[in-house]
Amino acid sequence: MVNKIDKNAQRLKRHKRVRGKISGTAERPRLAVYRSNAHISAQIIDDVTGTTLVSASTYEKDFTAIGSNKEAAKAVGKTIAQRALEKGISAVVFDRGGYVYHGRVSELAAGAREGGLQF
Repeated sequence: MVNKIDKNAQRLKRHKRVRGKISGTAERPRLAVYRSNAHISAQIIDDVTGTTLVSASTYEKDFTAIGSNKEAAKAVGKTIAQRALEKGISAVVFDRGGYVYHGRVSELAAGAREGGLQF
């Protein structure tokens, strides 16, 4: 019998390993990315207090584009950068969430950089 590989369990293992090395502070919070088949979302998190400072995703009502392509990911990156700058956050630590830094994840990062975030 062939055992099917649980890709999400492997991703969570990678994410846990990365999270052991990076952490968000009040001065430099963590930009965490979550990607599903249909949507992408990002949060800026202060891990010291355990609070989400800013969030943006394709789940939001006013988001009109398709949520599962690179253009949508770039738009989410620009949105979260704009909201972060309004709150006075300019530098973050990027947490790719165990996903490969390719495709939608890299486009979200590029959009956040274009929006003014530094990482």
